[in-house]
Amino acid sequence: MDLTDAESIKKTVETIIQKEGKIDILINNAGMHTGGPIETTPVENIKLQMETNFLGMVSLTREILPHMRRQGGGTIINFSSVGGLMGLPFQSFYSSSKFAIEGFSEALRMEVKRYNIKVVIINPGDFHTNNSANRRNFLAPTGPDDPYNEQFEKTLAVVEKDEKNGWEPQVLARKLVRIVESKNPCQRYIIASFEQKTAVFLKYILPGRLFRLILEDHYKIG
Repeated sequence: MDLTDAESIKKTVETIIQKEGKIDILINNAGMHTGGPIETTPVENIKLQMETNFLGMVSLTREILPHMRRQGGGTIINFSSVGGLMGLPFQSFYSSSKFAIEGFSEALRMEVKRYNIKVVIINPGDFHTNNSANRRNFLAPTGPDDPYNEQFEKTLAVVEKDEKNGWEPQVLARKLVRIVESKNPCQRYIIASFEQKTAVFLKYILPGRLFRLILEDHYKIG
């Protein structure tokens, strides 16, 4: 299925319905990750980021909702990110797509409550996947002439180090199974290291300026 192709989404859902007769669980976890300065990131990368992470998720959800309503319920699990709870430097459009998922999920949860459809948000931290390598195909055209190049390279090194030292995906998969099997899942699960969970907590209790300084120190912004 191609999340940027409406016909592909429709055909996939129709195929599953014809084979299984219903769809109990929808896990919106497909996505991609751009990186680079806001000013110099190619607009085509920005569009692909939003069309994949957000608009594709919206289209698939809209296609499945009628089936869940008719069958009397279901569970929708939307993958946001710790980066959907705080804006990350040189990952602005990735964070923006995840912020959009947050608002969408909160609104959707209230709209489908009467149809017994549950909406869960997953906020993963860093996991050791191919994310770093795949993002390399969607970086801004940095180089000697890019005014952000020096800072971007410093920050990107931190980002990729965090990802390299992240948890194995199996940790998230096992947690996801427990969420799917739960009769009353929570609205949100932050599946991340202690440090990243602490960062989320600090985001909501510290003055904005102070929390920004903490992020700037971590990402070598100076």
